[in-house]
Amino acid sequence: MQILMRWVQSALNLSPRLQTKLLASLLIILTLWLLRLLVTRFATRRTEDARVHYRWRKATAYAAVVLGVLLIGVMWLEDIRSMAVYLGLVSAGLAIALKDPLANLFGWAFILWRRPFVVGDRIQIGQFAGDVIDLRIFQFTLLEIGNWVDADQSTGRVIHIPNGKVLSEALANYTTGFEYIWNEVPVRVTFESNWEKAKEILQEIADRHAAQLSQVAADRIRQAARRFMILYSKLAPIVYTQVEENGVLLTIRYMCDPRRRRSSEHAIWEDILKAFAEQPDIEFAYPTQRFFQRWIESPQGREGRGEGSGVTIAETSSDPQGVCDMPHGL
Repeated sequence: MQILMRWVQSALNLSPRLQTKLLASLLIILTLWLLRLLVTRFATRRTEDARVHYRWRKATAYAAVVLGVLLIGVMWLEDIRSMAVYLGLVSAGLAIALKDPLANLFGWAFILWRRPFVVGDRIQIGQFAGDVIDLRIFQFTLLEIGNWVDADQSTGRVIHIPNGKVLSEALANYTTGFEYIWNEVPVRVTFESNWEKAKEILQEIADRHAAQLSQVAADRIRQAARRFMILYSKLAPIVYTQVEENGVLLTIRYMCDPRRRRSSEHAIWEDILKAFAEQPDIEFAYPTQRFFQRWIESPQGREGRGEGSGVTIAETSSDPQGVCDMPHGL
C-alpha cells in the first residue's frame, strides 16, 4: 500500500492526505458495488419474475448511490467547504450549460415523487406511446406501440425519452388509476336492412364479450376514486344508433384491457360476420355508384326506346345491390 501511495504521489503529485481520501472513496464504491450485487442475487434467487428482478436492481442501485454520496461526502466535507466560493462562481454557468441534464434530473425526481407512471404502465407522451420498460436518472424507455401498426400493438422499437419531457409534454396513462379503456366498433347497415334486429344481435355479442368486465371495472373505479375523480354511471356494453348519408351506423361501445383492444375487436367482428351471414334481411352498407340513362329510365324513354339523346347521370348510394349500367354506344 505504501509503495502504491508513493507511486501515486510521484506520478500525480498528490499529498498523502488527498491520496488517503481517494483510496478510501474507491474502497467505499467497491464495497457498495459488491454489497449491491450480493443483495440482488440473494433476493432474486427464489423467483423468476422479471418484475421482481427489475425492482430489486433499481432499489439496490438507488440505495447504493445514496449511501455512497453520504459516506464520501462526509469524508470530503472540509474540501467541499473550501471550494464553496469557487462553485458559487461557476454554478450560474453550469446551470445554463447543463440545462437539459438538469431538467432530466428534475423530471426523474418528479416521476419518483408524483409517480405519473411506473415501470410496466402503458403511456403516451407527446407523439410517442408504449409500455414503460425502464426508468433511469436522465431518461425512461418505452416499448413502442401504434405508429404504423394498428390497434395499439407493439412495433418492436425501443424509444428512449428524456425525463424532462414529463414537465413539458402532455402525458396520458392507460393503466394507472383506472385499468380499462373504452373501445368502439362501428357497424354500418343499409337503410333497407332490419336495423332493430341488427342492433339486438350486436348488443348480445357485446354482452358476451365484455359484460363480465363491468363488475371488475366498477371495483377498480371505487379504488381509483380515492385518488382521482372518476365517475361512471354506466359501465355495461351498449350499442348506439346514428343515421348517416350511406346507412344506419350502429356503434358498439365496451370496456377492454388496453393491451387486448385488437384481440377483443377481432373476436367481436368475427361473431358479427357469422351472425349477419345468417340474416337475409341485414346487409352491410358501403359506398357504391349507380349509373343510369335518363332517356331510357324516364317514362318518355321507356315508351319510345331510342328516341332522344342519351344523358348519363351518376349517383352515390349505400345499396350493396347497386348496378352499373354503362351508356350505349360507348
